[in-house]
Amino acid sequence: MGSLQVFLDRFGPSSEPESLWLKNIFTFIQQHLSPAACGSAHSAADQSPAGASCDHSVYELSVCVVEKIQEKSCLSTSLPVSYRPLSVSELLSQQHLACVSNLSWSTNQHRAWAREAELSLPGHRALPRVNLLLIGWLREGRGGEWRLMDSSSSVRCELICPSHLWMNRPVFLHHWNYIPHDASGQDQDRAYLELIGSPVLLCPRAEQGLAAGVGRAGLDGAVSVREAAGLLRNRVRGQRVSVFGQVGSVCPLLEVSGSTFFFFSLMEDEQTVPVLVKDSRLWWSQCVCVGHRVCVTALRVCVLRGWRGNNVLCVTDCSQIHTGYTHTLTGHKHTDRHTPADHTHSDHHLLINHDEAELEEAESEEAEPEEDPFQSAERMKQSRVISYQGTVTEVVSEGAGLYVMDRKVGLCLAYQPSERRRLRAGDQVELHQVHFLYRPCPDLPPSMLCCCLRSSLRVTAFSRVGGATAEPSCPGDGVLPRLLLQNNRGVDQYLWTCHLTSQLTHSLVPGELQHHPPPPPPPRPPRPPQCVCLLSWKLSETLWTQRGPGPRDIYSEMLDHPHSCPLNQYQVDPSVPQLLSVSDLLQSLRSSCWSSVSLRSLLPLEGSSLSRSQMNSALSWSFRTLSSDPQMGDSLRPRPLLLVGVLQLPSERSEFRQTLQLRDATAAVCCVVTETTEEADGGQRAAFNTAWIGCLVCVRRFTMVTERFLQSEFPSYQHLDQDRFITHRSCRVYLQFSLDHLLILSPSVTMVTSLSLKGEESGMVRWRRGPMNGPMMMREVEPKREEKVLLVFSGGSARWFPVLQSEHFYRLVAANTQDPSILIGCRVSGQSGVELHTDSTLQVRPDWRFYTLTRPLLLLHTCIQTPPPSVLSVSQVLDCRSEVVTFQGLISERLSLMDRKGQTGHTHSGVRLTVCDQSGRSLCVYVDLSHAPYPPGLLPGNRVVLSGFLRKRSR
Repeated sequence: MGSLQVFLDRFGPSSEPESLWLKNIFTFIQQHLSPAACGSAHSAADQSPAGASCDHSVYELSVCVVEKIQEKSCLSTSLPVSYRPLSVSELLSQQHLACVSNLSWSTNQHRAWAREAELSLPGHRALPRVNLLLIGWLREGRGGEWRLMDSSSSVRCELICPSHLWMNRPVFLHHWNYIPHDASGQDQDRAYLELIGSPVLLCPRAEQGLAAGVGRAGLDGAVSVREAAGLLRNRVRGQRVSVFGQVGSVCPLLEVSGSTFFFFSLMEDEQTVPVLVKDSRLWWSQCVCVGHRVCVTALRVCVLRGWRGNNVLCVTDCSQIHTGYTHTLTGHKHTDRHTPADHTHSDHHLLINHDEAELEEAESEEAEPEEDPFQSAERMKQSRVISYQGTVTEVVSEGAGLYVMDRKVGLCLAYQPSERRRLRAGDQVELHQVHFLYRPCPDLPPSMLCCCLRSSLRVTAFSRVGGATAEPSCPGDGVLPRLLLQNNRGVDQYLWTCHLTSQLTHSLVPGELQHHPPPPPPPRPPRPPQCVCLLSWKLSETLWTQRGPGPRDIYSEMLDHPHSCPLNQYQVDPSVPQLLSVSDLLQSLRSSCWSSVSLRSLLPLEGSSLSRSQMNSALSWSFRTLSSDPQMGDSLRPRPLLLVGVLQLPSERSEFRQTLQLRDATAAVCCVVTETTEEADGGQRAAFNTAWIGCLVCVRRFTMVTERFLQSEFPSYQHLDQDRFITHRSCRVYLQFSLDHLLILSPSVTMVTSLSLKGEESGMVRWRRGPMNGPMMMREVEPKREEKVLLVFSGGSARWFPVLQSEHFYRLVAANTQDPSILIGCRVSGQSGVELHTDSTLQVRPDWRFYTLTRPLLLLHTCIQTPPPSVLSVSQVLDCRSEVVTFQGLISERLSLMDRKGQTGHTHSGVRLTVCDQSGRSLCVYVDLSHAPYPPGLLPGNRVVLSGFLRKRSR
């Protein structure tokens, strides 16, 4: 009789499905788990001799598997035929969705489990259930991994706190989660299993021999931590020692110069000894937990170069670890039988929750004396080292190592090496030797936990829900932590940079990192998140004035007493800049346009005595200016504001066609822009340099302007609180700033040339120099011949209006043609008085471009032969007799001129400006707007240049 028939007779299937199911189990064991299929145990079997004695027949192993399945199944009278065995290779190739399997669940139990999981994390879906059986060997993988292996393949396993007795054992997994790396299943190396509860061991006879034989001699001679500390001070070459004690800290796995290792410490009272684990014992990293009592055998004393403490205990190839060890005066006692329940009560008296941490920090905040916020805005604080347990409720940025626990406490893992298993929402974790910081970043939760190389993080329960579908704020490849490793920074600066990256990822115009000339706008390629991380890092480097903590000493950080690391100190600065998207800025300004103003406040002090006409005229126009920096005046927010976007020419849909605009992915805002002139006085004037067009910039200082327009029929001053007399109201929002207050994050092609001529840094991206950006050539100018041409702009070409200024040189480039004749103007006859004259006229096409030729690009004789035009002061205008004048001055007052048209109320026909100079003399300027676009920036306090104005003297 064959072994298969004997196997079937043993269990006596009651139906054809049960018989077929038993045959499948037997065949699966024969193909995937028999000694011939799997090969002999790993080299790590010396740690677990059970692995070497599990050479069971297919029949014995099959019987053991079915018996264990029956024990765990929720069915008491039949076999679980709905569950099928699955090989590891089939799991990796066929299961593309995260899932959960639990053999002991009934349908009602699973529904209750899923409902509880989704109620605890709103917005997440519980893992879907699958009826699959996983059977294999637990083996050691690369870098200390635990892997489930059969003859087909292997998959990484994450365990809550495994026993060393499980290694190299055949096991049956009755409750587990499977997390594929992605839906396509292309990156199978990053898929993993989460083992929930203890695996079912399939070699009970080996377990009996294990308890009697493993490391007995080492345990008999074990010494305490205090005695081991004495051995460290008096090293004896070749000596081996076994040490017992309580685990005080567990450091993360590190890879330095190709060598992977980790440290943990054993403690007794105030005495500690460090233990270095490497090579074939790296898999201990999941077995060692803070607060547990262990005994480690066959340790040697070695010298650790690079650490001033010098001597540490180091594992050898013969070292064993025994958990649950208790030393007595008459000998020792330890428990080999292991369940995860053994680890659920580890030092809970040391753990604190969010409320306790926040209360203690709040009390310390109140104890400090009150100081002037402008004098003490920045201050250094000391972090506190605590233990904490809680639940991950939000993955803020997996790539940056940022999470939220218990919906209130932030968690930063960036100062540790990246874990193979990233935390998921719903994970319950336990943290030891973690730094508690209060308000290190105003954009993140006030209470922050930050892990250093001394900290340990252990998942005590795996999440029951799948990953969030929302796009992460930072790319998953960990760009920011890698930059942190290369350029160590304070935790406050790193946290702000992470938030900045999150903001830029959503507000930055996609594709602007690869320059495209304006318009037509280029198609938007996928967002380049890595470049966003680099931009935010570069920006924070520029804005952050405080120096970082300096290079890290990894051995001192892990082993020194007292503890020292970059997280010991952090800066609290409530005035760090805040990045706003353009749409958020516009929405805030427009929503507060009328709600923040009282109509009575818009009238002069004698407003109650004004006539009806005077009062309605005074209310027809008003404005409000807010500074981006609260210390410079009234501001929109209590912190300095930043804007990041691309400077562009106005589009045909722009509200103001006379100004540049700043655009990000959310909106565009019109900007009145000035820049430093090239003259010796270095004064400000309207923007003229086309090199700024297309640059990705950060605006560090700007003024927000809201102009309010009101059409009303208020009969008297007493009726101003009645809105029924308002017939129409609107507002216009724009920005004012100087180009001197911009940071170039990604320059245009022209800007790179301009900066290189000045010897300045051109930013993060470099471009090739094109011929249109080069110096003026002799063939472009004829010194002895001066010829004028009238350029006509219409339609799309009118967008160049904001940057074309008198007194400056420009190069006009006709795109998409090799025919120079298109730049030859035609003669147009005109009549002025009795004189007949002709001008050469050239129609500018929409796709042509202008390039400003700054002084370094001009020929010397060009600058000399072109004298600057005469710009008069207000006093000179008052004293001269010229009919047409060009002058400059400061706007001291503005008054709207109104016309009454039909039933719609008053309409604006123009403005009257009062312009003065330093002497105090002033004159009135009338601007007719009845047939012209509304000009922004005509505000009291602004300096203007007025060209070609007709001078008249009133009588």
